[in-house]
Amino acid sequence: MGGSCSTWATSLIWKASLNRIKKFAALDIGQKAVLIQAWFLLGGFRAAILSTSFKRLARSLKHHRRPPDPTPVGSEQLKQAASIGKLVATAARYTPWQSRCLVQVLVVQRLLAKRDIAGQFYLGVRKGGEDGVAPTGLSAHAWLQCDSEIVNGGANHSEYTVVSTFSWGN
Repeated sequence: MGGSCSTWATSLIWKASLNRIKKFAALDIGQKAVLIQAWFLLGGFRAAILSTSFKRLARSLKHHRRPPDPTPVGSEQLKQAASIGKLVATAARYTPWQSRCLVQVLVVQRLLAKRDIAGQFYLGVRKGGEDGVAPTGLSAHAWLQCDSEIVNGGANHSEYTVVSTFSWGN
């Protein structure tokens, strides 16, 4: 009986792995390259966050005390930014380290800046724990926007009060 349960679980793992391989194979070469690059950058930025000050990580960015008006970008750039945001979020699900919102935003920002796509990212806070229910403490979130579209970290961003904004490009 124990053997059949183990065989069943192994079969599910193989099927899930095969599905992931099929999805990866279906990507075009550019998307595959971004996904692989994002995976490695997620590790690099995670290590940097743990070992370096945020001020140093953000030194090449323009800091705003109040959120600026979004910098307009072309429709092709916006499509590319949205694709990069999704690919980074996908890569983040498969890292053996934590790749939460700030790490993802820093990676997306880096990838967009290399492609001369302007944008801004926001740091926000809210009262309560990470679940938003706990009566004490604060939780933080980061999200990235190109033009007026959020391309990474958009889930529940409206629950957070913006405390800092950083931009690059134009």
